[in-house]
Amino acid sequence: MERPEDARACFDRFHSEYDAVLGRGLAATGEDRLYFARGRVAFLGRCLREAGLKPPRSLLDFGCGTGAATPFFFDELGVEQVVGVDVSERSLAMASAQHGSDRARFVSLSDFSPGGEFQLAFCNGVFHHVPPLERAGLMRLLRDSLSPEGLFALWENNPWNPGTRYVMSRVAFDRDAVTLSSREAARMVAAAGLAVLRTDYFFVFPRILKALRFLEPALSKVPLGGQYQVVSRKPKV
Repeated sequence: MERPEDARACFDRFHSEYDAVLGRGLAATGEDRLYFARGRVAFLGRCLREAGLKPPRSLLDFGCGTGAATPFFFDELGVEQVVGVDVSERSLAMASAQHGSDRARFVSLSDFSPGGEFQLAFCNGVFHHVPPLERAGLMRLLRDSLSPEGLFALWENNPWNPGTRYVMSRVAFDRDAVTLSSREAARMVAAAGLAVLRTDYFFVFPRILKALRFLEPALSKVPLGGQYQVVSRKPKV
């Protein structure tokens, strides 16, 4: 369980070798982090289209790290503006150098003030690094970042999946993480005043079974996937 200053020190320490450290854990799946980054955003886009929701123009990537998902927000969701927020200054410097533009900027958590301007907030793998007693406060910050009827897409590692637990055990900055189930995540989101629209599980098949991946959308309601997504919406008023 890490406080912001502890998380900052941890990810500042790993920023230059983040891909290598994470890659050692993901090696068991046969894929790299970009496969999962694109897959999360593409699946979210599919969910939004199925629900008949308009593509968001503005997106908050909370816990953006080195900004690897930024190109996918433009390519898969068609957003116009992305703001990435993170506790690690060194990771943000890399994100700005690699992905910064007039459409994408990156801000330290200490400099971020929620203003209710984002149509979509996206958060992957952050809450398992947040002490349980501090998660409600983070949820309020994310809620306050959203515009009325704004959407929140929360991705987390599925603790019911043994493969996920194995991967996390091989990643230095995940070994002390406190995971949360999809039910816990949905309750946490609802307690912050957001309406849960759907929960889905994804990333069922490793690369060796990639021929079966066409089945994943049909299996999204079965808690098999390595990660899950909870999509929620802020009330209009």
